Amino acid sequence: MTQLDYQTSDFAYDTGPSAPDDGPSDCAGLPARIAIFGDRAVMRDQIEEDLAGAGFHTINGGSFAKLLDGPIALLGDAVMVDCPVVDAAALAALARLDMRAARSGAQLIVITSIDALNDVFAVLDQSDPQILVQPSRAERVLAVGRVMTNISNARMREMTEEDRLGLLHLSRQVEAIAHKLEGLSGAPDAAMTQAALRAHSGGSQAIGFAEAEVFEGENGQRFNSERPPLPKPRHVRQLIAARQARAKFFDGELFADPAWDMLLDLTAAHAEQARVSVTSLCIAAAVPATTALRWIKQLVDSGVFVRVADSSDRRRAFIALSEQSTDAMARYFAEVETPIAHAA
Repeated sequence: MTQLDYQTSDFAYDTGPSAPDDGPSDCAGLPARIAIFGDRAVMRDQIEEDLAGAGFHTINGGSFAKLLDGPIALLGDAVMVDCPVVDAAALAALARLDMRAARSGAQLIVITSIDALNDVFAVLDQSDPQILVQPSRAERVLAVGRVMTNISNARMREMTEEDRLGLLHLSRQVEAIAHKLEGLSGAPDAAMTQAALRAHSGGSQAIGFAEAEVFEGENGQRFNSERPPLPKPRHVRQLIAARQARAKFFDGELFADPAWDMLLDLTAAHAEQARVSVTSLCIAAAVPATTALRWIKQLVDSGVFVRVADSSDRRRAFIALSEQSTDAMARYFAEVETPIAHAA
């Protein structure tokens, strides 16, 4: 394991006034401790080292099995769990932890693999956790930084101006350390994750809807115009294939548009009456899985997508278009269906 020196000529990470090992990490009421669980001792140690270097206080909770022993104790404002492989017992522990986190308001970060993603996603439906798929060291630190921001935002009204400056200072430290870690790891994780996604299959912006066309009836009632039919699935699949073909000739990042790629995939699946797993949707997004999961979360939160539980198997969950999104996609394709039909 590469040893990271946090006191270098390039970076000097001063986390502010010193505090006892078991005390808060700063004056702004930021997360005092990040509890770390996982069966891989080397991974736990690396996570602890990176987070400590970023100014966070950590608790090495030991193996994942400890989450099964008696009541789950949340030892801080956040819990990070490393579980690349899951079995029935591990999923049960995750479900319990998810419920406890939801009740207490604690932030949950779960690190997993492509193979375990569908199962992990299905059982984590209470606490709105962050799910990281084969993340780099930098992505782990940034995930904790986002947790810190979530918690501090909830307490913002209680913060003084000095507290806010301390938060800004610490946030910048986290970002700087993440960049340094990215350099140490060589940043191969994004490409590796995408390759793993395809093998397995065998940022922020505002998201919303344009206003639907509304008519007023004779009695003053208001209603939407009749929805046109969705296009034939093969037309949507042709459009998806054409978008993917661009990567043969140009850098794929030039055209990164995960929200639209996922909308197209779910539109085709809706017309095919097929269910779409979270892993499959990550593949359709054509971005690293962790990035795709953040987009999926934002799109679910904003009502563009809906999470659909499998009524016959609680260990599975799917993603689908919301009714409003289905209506919007039908109207979009009705407007452009003539050129698409000609292209077919």
